[in-house]
Parts: sequence; C-alpha cells; structure tokens
Amino acid sequence: MASYTASSAPLKVVLFLGTVRENRLGLRVAQFMKKQIEKSGHAVNLFDPLEMKFPMLEKPIFHYDKERAGAPDWLIDAEKKVKEADAYVVVTGEYNHSIPPALSNMMDYFGGSSYGCKPSGIVCYSPGIYGGMRAAMQLRAMLGELGCLSVSNIFGIPKVHESLKEDGEPANDHMVRGADRLLAQVYWHANAMRNHRDNFGLP
Repeated sequence: MASYTASSAPLKVVLFLGTVRENRLGLRVAQFMKKQIEKSGHAVNLFDPLEMKFPMLEKPIFHYDKERAGAPDWLIDAEKKVKEADAYVVVTGEYNHSIPPALSNMMDYFGGSSYGCKPSGIVCYSPGIYGGMRAAMQLRAMLGELGCLSVSNIFGIPKVHESLKEDGEPANDHMVRGADRLLAQVYWHANAMRNHRDNFGLP
C-alpha cells in the first residue's frame, strides 16, 4: 500500500475583494479578514480590483497560449498566485441584490482549472440588516461552477459600518468569532484537499 504524506506547511490563500464602488465598505472587511488569516500563520494575497485594474473582460488569461505570450506581466503574476493558492476567501457586497460585477469580472479572468479541487469561504456584508446574504447565495453557485466549492459556513456582516472601523479593526466580539468559524472550516478543507492533491493528483 502506498504511503500517504500530510503537509503541515502554511496554507496559501487568495482573498478576493469584490467591490470598486465609491465610498465602498468592503475594503475594511478585506483588511479585517487579511489580518485574521495572517494571525493564523498562513500566507494571503489580496486581489483588489480597484488597485489591480482588471479591465472589462475581453481576453481571459487562458485565451493566451500555454507560455502566456503577450499577456501582461501583472496578469501572469496574478494567475500564478491563483493557481498556487490552497484556498480562496471571497469578500462580497450586494449590488441590486446580486454579485458585484467587479467580482465576477475579476474571477472570470482565470480558468476553472486554476480554482479546481480547492475550497472557498464567503464573507458577505451590507449596511442593512441582511448582511449581503442574497449575493452570497448566488456566489455559492458561481464558486461551485469554478470548482472551488464554498464551505457550509457563511460569514455575514449586517450593519458593516457599525461592525468594523475604517482601518478594519473590529468594533465587537462577533466579528472575530464569526471570522474564526468560517476560517476554521476553510483551513480544514484546504489542508485535506492539499494533502489529497499531493498524494493522488487531480481527477
């Protein structure tokens, strides 16, 4: 019987922030989640479409040849980080009760093989009482189609402007407990899936 090896190395996480709207509240959520992931000793890369400037999608990275000839350097680097990630945490607002277009536009730049057989976690928020849950329900389906199934827990943040300060510091204990519950599931699945990929490859 072949031996099974399990890695204890820190995980690599890509944190997608899905909003570019004026006076956005999502940045404080992303800053908070980034700090929580780093506190666990894992590596995290923040993908912020306002900083990375993903154009309206006309040519995804997988439409270039295998060597990515002609692709911009920043997009090649971004694809490398997405492929090397063990898990994804997706921070989404709610635009017209749906997924923010900047989020789906950004994630669609990379093919399903980049995301496949890895877990994701959803963090949703809104200034109102529902915490962005309607967008989260739609995002769960989208992530499944990309191949990075979301864990069962969803971290919803209602009245986000009261729950997090502008610098991402939590204003109440619920924030830390909620983030930790979500991340515990993400880490468990990410470790299990990484070990299985390492030992048995991909389907």
